[in-house]
Amino acid sequence: MKDDPAPDGARGPVSRRRVLALGAGGAALLAAGGAGLLGARSGAAGPAPGRTADRTGDTARAAGPFEPARAAAVLARRAEAVRTGDRAAFLATVAAAPEGFRDAEARRFDNLRRLPLGRWREEVVDPRLDEDGDAVVVRVETRYRFRGFDDGDAARVRQLTFAPRSGAWAVTGDGSARGFADDAAIWDAGPLAVAAGAASLVIGDTTGLDGLAALLDAAVPAVTDVVGTGWARRAVALAPADPALAAELAGPGTDVASFAALAAVTPGPGGKGGRDRVVVSPAPFGRLNDLGRRVVLTHELTHVATGGARDDTTPLWLIEGFADYVGYRGAGIGVRDAAAELRREVAAGRVPAGLPAPDDFAGDARRLSQAYQESWLACRMIAERYGEATLVRLYRAAGRTPLETALREELGLAPDRFTARWRAYLTKELT
Repeated sequence: MKDDPAPDGARGPVSRRRVLALGAGGAALLAAGGAGLLGARSGAAGPAPGRTADRTGDTARAAGPFEPARAAAVLARRAEAVRTGDRAAFLATVAAAPEGFRDAEARRFDNLRRLPLGRWREEVVDPRLDEDGDAVVVRVETRYRFRGFDDGDAARVRQLTFAPRSGAWAVTGDGSARGFADDAAIWDAGPLAVAAGAASLVIGDTTGLDGLAALLDAAVPAVTDVVGTGWARRAVALAPADPALAAELAGPGTDVASFAALAAVTPGPGGKGGRDRVVVSPAPFGRLNDLGRRVVLTHELTHVATGGARDDTTPLWLIEGFADYVGYRGAGIGVRDAAAELRREVAAGRVPAGLPAPDDFAGDARRLSQAYQESWLACRMIAERYGEATLVRLYRAAGRTPLETALREELGLAPDRFTARWRAYLTKELT
């Protein structure tokens, strides 16, 4: 679905999420979406983390006044330690922090070393978010790439507290005690494992990563067969075991139970769009059978290939219907089974009057399953009557021009005639 505009300064993945449950009763399709606020300050201020009894005037004077260059020097040492695998040097940058924070940073370092990082560095982007005495909260942007998969940077924003310690400035904690929240990152998970397929990279701390890589490898040619070769033809999937982390990676405030997998665009440098990811929610995904998993991942990879998670022009019914068309293509699922909820309505004489509106794809929409089914059957009708290549052209044209123009140019139909043909197709296929 399309995401609500985020407030100024908001950060978070842009995503499309999708659940598919296949069984004797047919397909139940759930979607939710939204972009949210990360890195925003909320709540009352509290004491700065890591402030201890050595916070004396003499210590502060020995360290010198805080300047962004002092924080940058510490961050550069951290990046070099990640690059070279020097765990001791990395942990030395947080030696003055409380034990809990040091332990968390140690886990992050170990996870970072398990990743195929082509780049990882931290930069100060706001040197004085907050101050309390000598301690200064700094906004830090981590820029990184996964080698062989990212042709540009993704970014993660954190708030780190610096304070004078032993004659120098050191990281003494994050900004949580002062109401700041960090962006989520997969390296915040438990001990990570990495599964590398021929065209996929799967990162997580749950089981079944090799199986996910195999499914994504199979989905790449399935998607390419429809959309062509004009996309990266590779995929990165994130599969955290912790539902809360999965929800944060999907988008702040996401109901983790509402999706099995989704396409998301991570934040990029400066808050711009970063890299495409597929986020897997282990519990809902684990409840799918093998066919359901294949359909869901192919659907989400279609969003990756077509830029669906970045698209604010193409009608939502066409974005989701096209992804379902690719996902179901060749799956051997009968129309009446896949559209069981819509079939019951049409059989009772309740044929929808028009194609789904954006609100019909909201997570709490009453006819959410039917919205997906209506959209899928609209795209299926186009492919059957006008050819799959025409469906692809229509999809691309609708991203550049108004839908009315695209329908006339590609199908020779006005919107009302297209809707009438679609309604007749629903009646034919579902009764």
